[in-house]
Amino acid sequence: MHVNTLLLQDILSEEKWQKRLTDADRRALSPLFWTHVNPYGRFELDMNSHLDLAPAASMVPGPVPDAQDVAQEAAVTSL
Repeated sequence: MHVNTLLLQDILSEEKWQKRLTDADRRALSPLFWTHVNPYGRFELDMNSHLDLAPAASMVPGPVPDAQDVAQEAAVTSL
């Protein structure tokens, strides 16, 4: 699902799609699609190519600090 989310973010960052999609289209989007997954049979895996997810991965937020960490950092910077 993480890869699906990154793929959606990558596509939706393109101006062409921002203009084309309506609010109803955006509400209907979900990273839970799985039609590209082949759970049976044979599939081709090309180890010489990869998905270019670097731009999308850079938009993934980091961990959110808890209140105690924020208070400790504030105490250290006020010294």
